[in-house]
Formats: sequence, C-alpha cells, structure tokens
Amino acid sequence: MPPASDTSPDAVLTAAVEQARAAAVEDAAADLGVTAAATAVGEHLDVIVEEGGAVTHQFAAEQVGYRGWRWSVTLAGGDPVTVSEVVLLPGADALVAPAWVPWEQRIRPGDLGVGDLLPMSPDDTRLVPGYVQSDDPAVEEVATEIGLGRARVLSREGREDAAARWHDGPHGPGSEMARSAPGRCGTCGFFLPLAGSLRAAFGVCGNAYSPADGAVVEVGFGCGAHSDVQVEQTSPVAVAELVYDDGVDMELVPDPAKVTS
Repeated sequence: MPPASDTSPDAVLTAAVEQARAAAVEDAAADLGVTAAATAVGEHLDVIVEEGGAVTHQFAAEQVGYRGWRWSVTLAGGDPVTVSEVVLLPGADALVAPAWVPWEQRIRPGDLGVGDLLPMSPDDTRLVPGYVQSDDPAVEEVATEIGLGRARVLSREGREDAAARWHDGPHGPGSEMARSAPGRCGTCGFFLPLAGSLRAAFGVCGNAYSPADGAVVEVGFGCGAHSDVQVEQTSPVAVAELVYDDGVDMELVPDPAKVTS
C-alpha cells in the first residue's frame, strides 16, 4: 500500500479498496440480492496497475458454484475515482466450462440415432472427388469397368485413419479376446476379406456365433468361434486307471526278503 502522502493517480486508485468492494457488492446484488451480495464478495486478493492509468482490484468470489473465481473491479480517474468495469473472472484454480468445440468435432461413433443426419464437410480430408484417382486399384477397376464413379471416395488418409481405428479397436489383435483366442481371423473359414488396398489386413466376420459377426476384424483378431476349433473326442464311459479281474484265480506268494525267522 503506498504512503498516505502519495496523491498520484495510481496511488489514489490503489488505495480505493473499499470503493472497489462496494462496486462489486452492488453488481452482485443485481443477481444475488442485497443480503447475499454482502457475503459474495470476499477478501481483497490483488491490485493490478493497468496501462492508461487504470487500476484493477480483485476480490475472492464466495458465492456457491464459483470456487476460484474473482470479482475484478477496474477503477479510473483519481479525482473523483470512477468505476470503469466490474466482472467475474476465473482464477488459476477456478472451475470453468471446457473450451467450446464445434459440433462436428464433438460427435463420436455411436452418437447418431434414427433420423439423425451428419453432413460431411467439403474439406473433409478423408474423402476426395470421385474423378480424382483414388490410389486404390479396386476402386479404379470398378470405375473404369462401368464407366461411372461415386461423387466422393476414400482418400489415402481416409483409409489409413480407418485402418488405425480398426486395428486399435475391440476387434484388433491387441484386444483381450484376441489374446486368448485359439486361432486368428486370417486363418478362419468365416473370414471375408475386404476388397482393395485393405484386403491384406481386414475383413468381415461371417460367423453368426462370433461376437464380431458382421463387423470389420483385423486378420490378427480371433475368438473362440474359429472354424478350426474342434471338440476333443473322449470316451463317454469313465474308465478307472486300475482294473482288477476278479474272475482269475491268483496265488499270493510272500516276499522272501520280508519273511522273518
């Protein structure tokens, strides 16, 4: 706090703590009411000298839901002192809402419901115009054969993105089910390979009893419904390890080494 004899504009504004507090209480009363506003403005936390001769006082916000926030009151002038602005600002440890994210970036797989529409962005790097070579031999072959093409096709980036997602997903080689499987999808008779450049690594499961039926699976994935799984053939009749034939006469001969005189 500056000496009492200092009458410079900055010193006067810096010393006007109570005037700044009164402005914060008045602003809080508009939303909280007069009674609650008196306790909503807490202790004086800081004073900041702004450019242009203004000074900002900060007070702790004590109202419910504003933990770590501050009442920020900016004063100007000097004779008389005037209130320029009163705002609530978050402090370093304040509870604040997450940064706003555009809706097309917020949506996640599985969010789309019946009747929902998800328009693709014209700048989506996963897609390229159909008249641009797709870099996928299977797509080029079909487009040439029928003389037509789709308006947009997957770009190399789009295919790599899909491949990485499928590889790291629940039907990839790193999943818990794949690690305990007796065989891999690449050797399973129910495995239906994809066409094009993804053929070597991915396909669709065609086994109705598999948990991955109808889903894209990596060749390294596997489950207990592999086509090579066979039931071990065992006798339906339990056989004891030792069999005694009571129908044969047997003569017990004592062991000479154990006979004592």
